[in-house]
This record gives sequence, C-alpha cells and structure tokens, in this order.
Amino acid sequence: MVSAAALVASVVFASSAMAHQPVNLGADDSTPATGPLLVDGTVSFAVNAPLNARGQTRGFRVGFKKGQSLQVQLLIKDVPPANGLATSALPQVTVTDPRGRTSVMPLTERTPFYEPYSGTNYLYLARLEQPAIAGTYQVSVLSRSTQPVTAVVGVGFREVPGKVIDR
Repeated sequence: MVSAAALVASVVFASSAMAHQPVNLGADDSTPATGPLLVDGTVSFAVNAPLNARGQTRGFRVGFKKGQSLQVQLLIKDVPPANGLATSALPQVTVTDPRGRTSVMPLTERTPFYEPYSGTNYLYLARLEQPAIAGTYQVSVLSRSTQPVTAVVGVGFREVPGKVIDR
C-alpha cells in the first residue's frame, strides 16, 4: 500500500518534471489579432512576451470548447530589474472572452516557482482559473515599465504537444 505522503510526492515530482511548450511572441505579435492562435487552450503553453518599453503590447489567441477549463498564469523571471519592480510597473494581462467580456488579471502574488528543465526561477504574479466559454479568447500583455521585462503567460495544463497557428 502506498502512503499518502508518497503519493503526494510522486504527483509533485511528476508535475514538476513537465514543461510548458514554448511560444515566443515578437514585435509583429502586438495584438491578439496579429498574434498566434493556440488551438487547444487546455494544452500547456508558456507564451514568452518580451516587453522593452512602457506601453508596448503583445497578444495571442486561445481556443476552447464547451466544458473545458480556462487556466492562465502570469509570471516573470525572478531576476533584477523585473523582480524589483513596483506592482504598478509590472506587466498587465487582459483576457477577453469570446462574448467580448474583458477582465484584467489582478496582480495578487509574488510566489516563487523553480522550473527545473531550464533551471530558471520565476515569480507567479497572477492566476486565473474558471470554466471556459466555447470559442476564441484574446490575451493581451501590456508593459507598464520603462525597464525591459519578459512576461511569461502560462496557458493550459495538459502536458501534450499542441498546435499553434501563426497569424
């Protein structure tokens, strides 16, 4: 018989051994309409959005079917100058659902997260989890700092290969 502690340890190890599929946004991906489409929003993606100037934006789209779970997280690398920015200077993520309802992800935490594949330390800044509406969500990332920061937007939870359609 497996103890509860051993079971929890094996689940934690298994989930930490997985890595999100990377998607890198560039200057041409300045809005969700011009950014890539993540076909299945339940697939685990790490969308890297480099932001170099205040007011700069990056965007992408994510598809969902009825009954699926919308899971989005905002992270930054736990390195200066990003980890020392005031909350008001951290990147802002806006999620627009298929019906046009927009919500800004509130920055409610600075929780450390170590990603073992790359050996990178991150800080979780915001998390959103709710039932998804069928259709395509739009995600926009806004720079609110004069300091360069790469926002990482985690999407999904299933560690399987996913399809990305560029523009």
